Amino acid sequence: MVLVNSGHRTAQTRKARMTGMLASVSKLDEALKILNFEVDIIDLKQPSQGALGALDTMTVARIVKAINGQCPISATVGDLPMIPEVIVSAVTDMAATGVDYIKIGFFPGSDWQGTLDALTPLAHAGLALIGVIFADSELELNSVPAFKQAGFKGVMLDTMDKGLGSLSHFLSEDAIAAFVAKCSEVKLLCGLAGSLRAEDIPNLLRHKPDYLGFRGALCRRHDRTARLDDEAILAVKKAFLYG
Repeated sequence: MVLVNSGHRTAQTRKARMTGMLASVSKLDEALKILNFEVDIIDLKQPSQGALGALDTMTVARIVKAINGQCPISATVGDLPMIPEVIVSAVTDMAATGVDYIKIGFFPGSDWQGTLDALTPLAHAGLALIGVIFADSELELNSVPAFKQAGFKGVMLDTMDKGLGSLSHFLSEDAIAAFVAKCSEVKLLCGLAGSLRAEDIPNLLRHKPDYLGFRGALCRRHDRTARLDDEAILAVKKAFLYG
């Protein structure tokens, strides 16, 4: 098994507590395009396949090779059931591509603890795992320390249904602040995502998460399955600068 880079490139290039921009792409030409906009993480996913739809590992490996260390890369393993052996297999396959971070969705009503237990040896062996939990589900913010105990690198707060509004539609400012504070307390990277738009950025930056994640806001007509759009990307970048 090939171990992923544990994110040291990001640590070397970002200032302490400065919120970075994660941009999700679904193909090689999008990855090369977004690289020109100096994002902090290139995230690989297939938006048409669900909240955390996965790209095939051959495509991921090609993108990793093409980016060649110029930007940290994360990738999702898909909208998978929380069956430990299924998740471990998907994580192991994705690790072989050389991505820096592997994102795993923790969906409601599943065997979270069994999955965390099964992933713990992989995390302790050096894989940089990111747990993704969902604000529009039975959210368990108290689960954050369990990810730390399992050796995860970070936790991201996202939404499953992208058509129902952004993250702040589901959670109050206080709840978002509490999530960020809990991640900071246990020393986990903290990401916020979920149909975020440029106008959401100023309020979210006040909480000082490590990353804000975007897909739809970077595309034409804010359609997450559409092409990336230069003007939309620049609007998000501008909001980071002046938020």
